[in-house]
Amino acid sequence: MRLLATVVLLSFTADGAPPLLTKTKLFEGGEGGYKLYRIPGIVVTRKGTILVYCEARRHSGGDWDTIDILLRRGTDGAQTFSPPESIAYVTGQIARNPVAIERKQGQPTDVTYNNPVAIADRDGTVHFLFCLEYMRVFYMRSRDDAKTFSAPVEITPAFDTFRPEFAWRVVATGPGHGIQLASGRLIVPVWLALGTTGNGHGPSVNATVYSDDRGATWHRGDLAIAADSPEFPSPNETAAVQLADGSVILNIRTLSPRNRRAIVTGKVGATAWSQPRFQPDLPGRRSFAAHSNLWRSWRWHEVAPGRAAVGRRSTQLSRPASNLLVIPSARKGSACRFFRARLDQHGISLVVRTPQSFWRLSGGSMGPCSDHPRQLDRLERRDVVHGAGSLHVRDVACAWIDGRE
Repeated sequence: MRLLATVVLLSFTADGAPPLLTKTKLFEGGEGGYKLYRIPGIVVTRKGTILVYCEARRHSGGDWDTIDILLRRGTDGAQTFSPPESIAYVTGQIARNPVAIERKQGQPTDVTYNNPVAIADRDGTVHFLFCLEYMRVFYMRSRDDAKTFSAPVEITPAFDTFRPEFAWRVVATGPGHGIQLASGRLIVPVWLALGTTGNGHGPSVNATVYSDDRGATWHRGDLAIAADSPEFPSPNETAAVQLADGSVILNIRTLSPRNRRAIVTGKVGATAWSQPRFQPDLPGRRSFAAHSNLWRSWRWHEVAPGRAAVGRRSTQLSRPASNLLVIPSARKGSACRFFRARLDQHGISLVVRTPQSFWRLSGGSMGPCSDHPRQLDRLERRDVVHGAGSLHVRDVACAWIDGRE
């Protein structure tokens, strides 16, 4: 199967007819000099520029392959995108992670840039983190909507402070996205591994790193789940959302045979996490796509001029959406745009939705939606009507890409 990345722009008709779809391919496996593309992310800047980024895996397609981090920019509402650009580059000698050599991962000559994470700051800055060889972590920023970035600054020392508690040899940010809290704090989920099992990505723990000075300095938070937890083994890839009360919830993948996502909450997004629990209605797949279980649980709100946001009650969607990641954003004074990034075995797809009425999606901001309450909830099944290739949630349409071309 070839990797396919697609943009879909949805328009709405006054009579409630199904939305019209147009598709634009973003990344396609076997093209551009790469075997496949993985670990997607999408953010929208204050000016409305859509930034789509991912890992581009050149040879084998594995986690330890020669990997570049590519970015494409859309400045016209996803009508067109700039050519892919490699944006992560560290000067000087680059050593191979010893774990890759010990676990016979990739080739000794491979150079692995991994796990890109972006945050679109409310002040217009784009914060960007990435890893090198699952061993070093770097930060850079853009003040011109990702046309250019500052030189990468290594922030691995912030991760070294985990070592007395957990002697990691493999580190990864994200994957996908960090968030900015209402206070301005930047939060990035991370996972760390001893590198002694499988392809070197386990056993693992998870946490967050944070910055209270717009990315100038970074600090470690507490481990979200204890390293020796028998009930929640090897917590790793994690998604973060700020709730309506200001607290932060982490949705966590583990290797538990219970096949459910683990949940912890904390007041500041970094320390004093609650005791972990399994979320019964969130199946926990062992892939990045499982993060969409969190995103698809956001509540819809209608925001019309002079009216307050009104939510809906909730239970799970009746059609599985586990391969979809949803990111909200909006320009000030305009309708809110929504984006979905679909990750299947080989592909990444982006779905763009621009409703004509004033709708906002609450539940954690990947763009400047901070002027409305955030809540986390799910839609009732009776609110969902299946259509050909789409879901209609009352006045809101949610597009689907089946991955079949």
